[in-house]
Amino acid sequence: MSDASTFLGLPAFPSAARDAVGNAQLRHNLRKATHTIRAKRAAVVDELDDWPQLREAGKAIKDHTLRNLDRYLLQVEEAVTAAGGHVHWAADAAEANRIVTDLVRATGERDVVKVKSMATQEIGLNEALEEAGIRAYETDLAELIVQLGDDRPSHILVPAIHRNRSEIREIFLREMAAWGEPAPADLADEPRALAEAARRHLRERFLTAKVAVSGANFMVAETGTLVVVESEGNGRMCLTLPDTLISVVGIEKVVPTWQDLEVFLQLLPRSSTGERMNPYTSTWTGVTPGDGPQNFHLVLLDNGRTGVLADEVGRQTLRCIRCSACLNVCPVYERAGGHAYGSVYPGPIGAILTPQLRGTANALDASLPYASTLCGACYDVCPVAIDIPEVLVHLREQVAEGGGHRAEKAAMKAAGWIFADPVRLARVQRVAGRTRRLVPLRRLPGPGAAWTDTRDLPAPPAQSFRDWWAAERRNGTPGSRA
Repeated sequence: MSDASTFLGLPAFPSAARDAVGNAQLRHNLRKATHTIRAKRAAVVDELDDWPQLREAGKAIKDHTLRNLDRYLLQVEEAVTAAGGHVHWAADAAEANRIVTDLVRATGERDVVKVKSMATQEIGLNEALEEAGIRAYETDLAELIVQLGDDRPSHILVPAIHRNRSEIREIFLREMAAWGEPAPADLADEPRALAEAARRHLRERFLTAKVAVSGANFMVAETGTLVVVESEGNGRMCLTLPDTLISVVGIEKVVPTWQDLEVFLQLLPRSSTGERMNPYTSTWTGVTPGDGPQNFHLVLLDNGRTGVLADEVGRQTLRCIRCSACLNVCPVYERAGGHAYGSVYPGPIGAILTPQLRGTANALDASLPYASTLCGACYDVCPVAIDIPEVLVHLREQVAEGGGHRAEKAAMKAAGWIFADPVRLARVQRVAGRTRRLVPLRRLPGPGAAWTDTRDLPAPPAQSFRDWWAAERRNGTPGSRA
């Protein structure tokens, strides 16, 4: 499995989005969910008079940390080790998967419970563990729905946002028994009933699991403390009950001090769930004898992040705290959904993060920087002020320079040659105007067809402006030089 390859093989964004837009139920589910979260976020953000200052503080802390990332990562390693934990460095997905698989094998266990983690999805950890004969059980409710449905996540915060409660009921009835405690035969599609079925299903896992795998929202360098914020409590069960805890964390998740963490504990819940604070904020530092996991392993994941760090424009992407606010305001995401992006990171942030982590060698990743209207709504709501439109344009330039969009480049080169000479321009205009009258097209052929899918070519005027202007000057009408 190659780096971040979980979703490779899917069609490029335009094709996938076209299919998604045709799914009326999907569009209804997405609109209802994103508008609800968007309204909650706006309400709690408006309560804070200093929100712009908090946003600027989050940006400044992240930028400072990224400029000094090597120093802070070594500080994390030193602090975690001093607290009884073990630190492993993973250059890519394959190395991270190998480290985690070996650690689980060393315990003798063949089952692990998981806290919701985008980093482990990015590297395809569940699939790697399965190949090694180890089953990973997702415990976040939305991730559980995705796993039982043999599905893919479609939202950063709510991975099963594309499912409605009737669909979830059918998944529970059909699949739960194969994974553990079955769903009640008379299960209703009421949220309370669905949550209770999930709770009963997961409880036996929490009480018997010896190994857990997590990510982390933040790492505090000064103490080596890891932080997970959540809304359900399932994560805390995984973080406290097993004997061994393995945390896979992207190297950009570090913050220097607890005082810095305080800023993000205000920014993140308001931007993600529309809450003033997360119901569950779990922190742990190494190992504490007699309390919680007695074996702790931290896997620091690069997987393309140092390459992003080296790009002066693109590095701001690493400020992202995975709040998903940009998804909830994006008109493209709202209509196309997360699966169209072909990555664990959907929406505007995925359109700039995935091509930087994976490159743009394939059609899917090369298409992602174009999966945007550049309306700027994503930048307006980002709690750490990532200028997503700026990065999108930057990546489009890279795709074009790398050999993509050859027809467009050839057309622009030809246009430049024509516009550089007034005589050439006049001749081409006359030829085009006369030819256009002979071929009354409403749709351009070839690469230009996409432009006219939603537009009609205008009818040619009876006289060009250039010809009209020349006639006016010859006739000596007012405004001419004759």
